[in-house]
Amino acid sequence: MKIGDLSRRTGVSIRMLRYYEEEGLLTPQRRESGYRDYGPQEEESVKFIKILGATGMTLPTIAKFLPCTLRDRASFEPCNELIDTLQEQVEITDENINKLMEGRNLLEKILSDLKKTIK
Repeated sequence: MKIGDLSRRTGVSIRMLRYYEEEGLLTPQRRESGYRDYGPQEEESVKFIKILGATGMTLPTIAKFLPCTLRDRASFEPCNELIDTLQEQVEITDENINKLMEGRNLLEKILSDLKKTIK
């Protein structure tokens, strides 16, 4: 499939898909015409990148995970050398959740205080 088709199917912009390729996260085949030819594996990789990115994981960290994806099916095979990286990412995600909850609680208190002054 062409890059525009992959973009529509995954919700990732063409510009970002090209960036993924520049960073070595995607390696599409090339047609005789020179156009990129993305297949099901690239589509699965983009979906995987999106999931990991949604956790706050950076692209360099995501790049460490991609070799652990199985090329012949849409699954994940853990790589032992990534356990420490994954543990760090879980801790970072927990910290982010805590910060968001603190912010939410502060907003809720401000809102409650404002409602009391309006009444």
